[in-house]
Amino acid sequence: MAIWKDPVQPSKPAEPARFEAPPAAADPVHAQSPVRAVDSAARESVIAADLQIEGKIEGSGHVRIAGKFKGDVKVQGNLTIEQGAKVSGGVTAHKVTLAGELEGNIASAQQVELQQSGVINGDLKAGSLTVAAGSRIRGHVECGWDKDGKAAAKPETGATA
Repeated sequence: MAIWKDPVQPSKPAEPARFEAPPAAADPVHAQSPVRAVDSAARESVIAADLQIEGKIEGSGHVRIAGKFKGDVKVQGNLTIEQGAKVSGGVTAHKVTLAGELEGNIASAQQVELQQSGVINGDLKAGSLTVAAGSRIRGHVECGWDKDGKAAAKPETGATA
């Protein structure tokens, strides 16, 4: 037996403890809420009832006007002019729904729906027009013609003579 001890070898420093966060599902406080996918085709811009804007609107989305807008509107989507709203300027859109007042021309639209409270003071050129009783139009109206000035094809009916 030895009277002395062997010299102690210096030991490696201990590794720092690692903390791993639990999975997000296990921690409801820090879990992220699911993100809803946005359909870009259904996006709609709104001009609120208490706004008055002057300028030009161009784009591919839908536009809803509840306030007052002075200028041209050219959208590839739908335009809705709500009751009490007023638009002064030219309009080009896929579908125009009018419950308010338009002072200007609808230069091109596939569909125009003039609701009971709707007023158009200008010319209208559309593929189809729906007019509710009580609405008012002052101007020249062309409906049912394609872009080349030819009569649009009528849908076939199932009945035969």
